[in-house]
Amino acid sequence: MKFWKQSFGVLAMVLAAGTAMGQDATYRGGANGTNQEQLDPHADLPAVITLQATIRDVKSKNETGGHPDFQAFGSNRATTELVADTLGEDGKPVLRNGGVGKRIGTEWTDSSGRAINPAHFNAARGDRAGSYDSTSNRQITSLQSFASWYTDVPGLNISRQVDMDLVRTPNTNRFVFDSANHEPWKSRGGFFPINGELFGNFSTWNKNFHFTTQIEADFVYDREGNQIFTFSGDDDVWVFIDGKLVIDLGGLHPRREQTIELNRLSWLEDGAKYRFKIFHAERATSESNFRMETTIQFRAVEPPVTSALFD
Repeated sequence: MKFWKQSFGVLAMVLAAGTAMGQDATYRGGANGTNQEQLDPHADLPAVITLQATIRDVKSKNETGGHPDFQAFGSNRATTELVADTLGEDGKPVLRNGGVGKRIGTEWTDSSGRAINPAHFNAARGDRAGSYDSTSNRQITSLQSFASWYTDVPGLNISRQVDMDLVRTPNTNRFVFDSANHEPWKSRGGFFPINGELFGNFSTWNKNFHFTTQIEADFVYDREGNQIFTFSGDDDVWVFIDGKLVIDLGGLHPRREQTIELNRLSWLEDGAKYRFKIFHAERATSESNFRMETTIQFRAVEPPVTSALFD
């Protein structure tokens, strides 16, 4: 009986050690030949994928030298069709309909109940149709005002690069960036990458609320991997894969979400490499949320060339 108790105690310690090591994505083996893959089937994946974002700061509409699209407009739902379905020759979004789009009233959803881009609605896949509550919702002033969102314009914006870490969820192939729960964002109260920097904070808020975000990465399409990407946040967010719009959450709005399953995209070829781009804008008080969840294994690329970097 004494021998059994001792053996049980040793076994318990071995199991505990194995469990602790299973949380380390770089660990490959364990005591007595225990294979890490038995504890974490995705242990070969990195623990963190770091992408560089280009942040462009602007002033609010009512400040001297302010931007007419920031701290302006308003809506309680996302507005689609503000930008064209494909990127321009410069690799950036093209304004559509002069800044007037369609405001979502009821979300279009897939068979799992996840909100999707209305343009990707497919009844044959079990999607449920949504509806618009406005087809003429202005959210951007003009072609001229939009031209400076993702391009450096001396005197109107200032830019710098910021690292954004997607953290792998233990024992899964899901990577998450979450401004509500990951540091340093959680301590800042949301996605505020340039508090106290560039043009400075807004009014008495002690936070910098007016900026755009541009992120680029490469990835290899894996049809059998059922790759997926979900964005949740505010304000404008447009996601492009291979230059084509896949997530459309334009306009000012509280936290909103859309998901894209890459297997829906008929133009993707299995095993081919593609460019993934996110264009985001934080345009007004009082919140700034930014959450990405994906099973895509991004590969960092050089950030876009800028001409007015903060020094």
